[in-house]
Amino acid sequence: MITIRPARAEEAEALPRIEQSAGLAFRAIPELAWLADGENISAERHRALITQGACWVAADDHDQPVGFLSAGIEGDALHIWELDVRLDRQGSGIGRALLEQTIEGGRQRGLAAVTLTTFRYVAWNAPFYRKFGFRVLEGAEIGERLANLLSNEAEHGMPADQRCAMRLDLR
Repeated sequence: MITIRPARAEEAEALPRIEQSAGLAFRAIPELAWLADGENISAERHRALITQGACWVAADDHDQPVGFLSAGIEGDALHIWELDVRLDRQGSGIGRALLEQTIEGGRQRGLAAVTLTTFRYVAWNAPFYRKFGFRVLEGAEIGERLANLLSNEAEHGMPADQRCAMRLDLR
């Protein structure tokens, strides 16, 4: 049984290990396999996001995190920074449950949208989010904040032609 609940500050140390495990799925995509060995969000950054109250974990029967979603409030949007499920627990609905909790959290806060940047064609990225009503933003609708994030990702080696910004309107 999995329980979705707010992340606790003391769990911040475990989240980079979950991210590392989840990233191993990229080994199945030759041109993105290098991401499996990439850097993870630091425990300190996770702690800061947890403090904002917009981070959730999926905890197992022993109350140990097996997945998480770290988000932050950016203006009138809840921005998803990272959604990861341990590789051995992927495909069981944990990511869906975390995303549903995040969307509900954005609505409860009265925010206008949930946003993120992700890969356009990786099955567990943009196609996954589209199932929840997210749409790919194009041109001017990307806006300065998301355009800056995409630019920063490209500067750090992400293939710009494969990345996109997405938005789910909440009102």
